[in-house]
Amino acid sequence: MAEGRTERRLTAILAADIAGYSQLMGTDEARTVRDLKAHQAVLLPMVADFGGRIIDTAGDGILAEFASVVRAVECAVAIQKTMAERNAVVDQARRMQFRIGVNIGDVIYDHARIYGDGINVAARLEGIAEPGGVCVSEDAYRQTRGKVSAEFTDIGEQSLKNIARPVRAYKVGSSAITAPELPQRLSSVDKPSIAVLPFLNLSSDPEQEYLADGMTEEITTALSRVRGFLVISRTSSFTYKGKVVELKQVGRELGVRYVLEGSLRKAGTYVRITTQLVDAETGYHIWADRYDRELVNIFAAQDEITERVVTAIEPQLYVTEGHRAKRKPPESLDAWECVIRALSLMNTRVKTDIAIASELLNKAIDLDQNYAQAHSLSSYIMTLGVHLGRDAPEPTLRTATDTARKAALLDDDEPWAHVALGYALVWSKQPGAAVAELQKALALNPNFAIAHYVLALALGYLGRGEEALAHGNEAALLSPRDLLTRGNAGVTNNVRCFACFVAGRYLEGIEFGRQAVSDSPNSPAGVRPLLANYALAGKIEDAKETLQTLKRVQPDISIQWINETLPFASPETLQRYIEAFKLAGLE
Repeated sequence: MAEGRTERRLTAILAADIAGYSQLMGTDEARTVRDLKAHQAVLLPMVADFGGRIIDTAGDGILAEFASVVRAVECAVAIQKTMAERNAVVDQARRMQFRIGVNIGDVIYDHARIYGDGINVAARLEGIAEPGGVCVSEDAYRQTRGKVSAEFTDIGEQSLKNIARPVRAYKVGSSAITAPELPQRLSSVDKPSIAVLPFLNLSSDPEQEYLADGMTEEITTALSRVRGFLVISRTSSFTYKGKVVELKQVGRELGVRYVLEGSLRKAGTYVRITTQLVDAETGYHIWADRYDRELVNIFAAQDEITERVVTAIEPQLYVTEGHRAKRKPPESLDAWECVIRALSLMNTRVKTDIAIASELLNKAIDLDQNYAQAHSLSSYIMTLGVHLGRDAPEPTLRTATDTARKAALLDDDEPWAHVALGYALVWSKQPGAAVAELQKALALNPNFAIAHYVLALALGYLGRGEEALAHGNEAALLSPRDLLTRGNAGVTNNVRCFACFVAGRYLEGIEFGRQAVSDSPNSPAGVRPLLANYALAGKIEDAKETLQTLKRVQPDISIQWINETLPFASPETLQRYIEAFKLAGLE
């Protein structure tokens, strides 16, 4: 049709919007937009499935046209049934319920859009539809009666805004759009579990199918090493290969709480891989990322992307499980949930939170005496009290060491056991032995940020400043994706501040220290190295001011405490440290 020309035609119009959308936006704008897009990704393709065409999707609305009014009403019913299923596992306050109006009428069509009362009537019918319901005009009803498996209720003539004459309307019976009873799960999802669906090959080259399958298998294998999570076998996950299936259905059928899906697109020598982690119970996206790599070495690229994906996913799973555990009363928590909640509390480094975390870990051990990670974290918390200057080294460190050794005996492949033992050995003035344990932890999990952090600490006390800084930087690089350091950059910045002091890079250390104290103002572990860097950089007034801050958060600080408690194995580094504190006025 030439531009500027118009024509008239009879068409069926479907108009939909979300009831209470403005209120949802006012409550949580970012989540509402994310949820809307997730719903649209499922609903919009349904229009084409029923022979329709999307006209507009402005805001929360959907406007579509169909050559057949029967297909338009069938599509409306299918949309509402799908939304009923999606909303079944969503909190009442966050449910999105569409109202849909369907009309058939004469419209004007130009090269881009359609206009006319036929559209206006559909939009007004949508406005009087119930949330989750469908309302059709009398003309639409006459042409669909007996052809659509739904009951219609005459709701009489309706005076619609800006429509000259009243319009008789009919409501679609609720039985047609009620969500069916969810099928029984094949297994329980009461425990954390995940399935990796076969990655889609979006390349035009079918030969790349092997690369997509390889990524799926590599990630499945790597995730199986994540402690505390059940990973569904490759053979079960691959039964969905080549099928279009809703992720909540996958969750029910495989009995998993989380689903990881992805796609691969190859162009020339480059490959783009996208991945997303979804909560299978709610359909909400937890995490997504994209990786672009040149396929110089296919296996190296596979290994790198697998490592990146698992490094990102593991803490997301822990965080999500932590939120889940918080919603349960403490007395109902099992051993796993106690550990997850303790992990999130440890992250704050607040004294009261750490005390609660310790109680939770004791409960976890009571529930399961052989739970290596619970023993490991219990040991770590004990040593943390010494590190922060809150607890006396003896007998705390002796107990922490014994507890960590027990964890390692229970499960020598548990990275936390070697981190906890290494941490206890550092503060027991055995940094050399600590390095060996921390290297074991990193051999088990090279992306374990907290292991890099404690290793940096051990190397610093050995006087190996540059090596310490390298591991501190690695911990900082991984920390946005690591549970303990998430939102608490003071943990990694204070060890980098300390490493800079050891290496004699005082001005650089000051920058790290300032950020550490800003992030964790009540942590003496960050204030102490900042003071030392200030003093030896010649900024004596700043050092004296920082000493007053340190005395507030660690009242017992003294030269004697430094000599007796801090685990320096390098006499030269210890002398510089003491000199710095004396310059600041500490006695």
